[in-house]
Amino acid sequence: MKPLLLAAAASAALGSSLLAPPALAQGSPAEAQVNALEGLAGPQPGFRRSGAKGICASGHFVGNAAGRELSRASVFKGDKVPVVARFSVGGGNPKASDKSRSVRGLALQFQLPGGEQWQMANISAPVFFVSKPEQFAPFVQARTADPATGKPDPEKLKAFNAANPDTLRQGAYLAQAPVPASYGTVNYWGVNAFEFEASPGKSRFARWQFVPEAGTLGLTEDQLKSMGDEFLASELRERVAKAPVSFDFRLQLAEAGDNLLDPTLTWPDARQVVSAGKLVIDKVADGMGGACDAMTFNPVVLPAGIKPSADPVLNARAAPYALSLGRRLSEAAKK
Repeated sequence: MKPLLLAAAASAALGSSLLAPPALAQGSPAEAQVNALEGLAGPQPGFRRSGAKGICASGHFVGNAAGRELSRASVFKGDKVPVVARFSVGGGNPKASDKSRSVRGLALQFQLPGGEQWQMANISAPVFFVSKPEQFAPFVQARTADPATGKPDPEKLKAFNAANPDTLRQGAYLAQAPVPASYGTVNYWGVNAFEFEASPGKSRFARWQFVPEAGTLGLTEDQLKSMGDEFLASELRERVAKAPVSFDFRLQLAEAGDNLLDPTLTWPDARQVVSAGKLVIDKVADGMGGACDAMTFNPVVLPAGIKPSADPVLNARAAPYALSLGRRLSEAAKK
C-alpha cells in the first residue's frame, strides 16, 4: 500500500486519545498537542478535540472468577458495577462521516464501591498511532492542510513518515479493516499494558479488549455506497431497544520479553487470553449530550489492584485531557 494512503488512514485514527507530559502552562507539550488537534479539525467550539462525534450510553459490568484470580480490584467481585459509556467516531470533526476509515471509540467509566472509579479509552484497532508522546503534535501537524492548497504538504508528510515508520501501523490496520456496521459489532482494544495485581508481590501485565458477543460485522464497499453519513447512533439505539449489547472483556497476558512500552506493537497471538468479565450496554441517550459529556475518560484513573505500566504514551495523557475538557466546557458556557 502506498505511504500516502497509509498516512491518510493514520490521520483518521486520532480516536479519543490525547498524550503529553502533565504540564499545563502556556507553551507546554499538552498545549501544543491540543492546539495541533484544533488546527487539524478547524474550530469546533464546545466539542471534544478528538472523538468529537459520539453518543452517551450506560449499562453495567460483571467481573468473574478468572478476573479475581488476576486482580484484587473490586470490579471483578461479581457484582453489577454501573458503567457510563461513550461511543465515538475518530477525529475532531463532529460532522465526520460514519463511513470514514477511522477508529471507533468505546470510552468507559466504572463507578465502583467506596467512590473508586475506573476510566478507560478503547479504540477499534489493536495498536496506537504513536509510540512516543513527543510524536503526537508533529504527527497531527504533518497531516494538517496547508491553507494555500487545502491539502497536507506531501513532502512534509513523506519526511515525517520516513522518520517515524512506527506511526503508520495503525493506519495500515484501518486501511484493510472493514468500516464497522455498528458500534456494537466491532472489537475495541485498550492497546496499552497494565499491571493486574492479585496480591502484594503477585501480578501479571496484560492488555485488554472488548469483543462483541453478537460477533463482528463490517460494511462491504457496495453497502457503503448506499449508506448515508449518519447511521451509527440511530443503529445503536435501535439495537439496544431490542436487546442489550454485550461485550466479552478479555485480557491478553504478557510473557517475558513482550514489549510493555510501545502501544504501536502487538503481542504474539499465542499469548494466553482470559475472559475476565462482561460489559452490558442497555441504554443509549436519546440525542446529543448525556452523562458522559463532562467526563474525560482518563485511562490512568484506575482502581486498587490495577496499575499503569511504564508506557510513556499511557502515562502522558492526563494533561491534554484536562486542557481539552477545560476549553470545551468554557466554550459551551459561552453559547
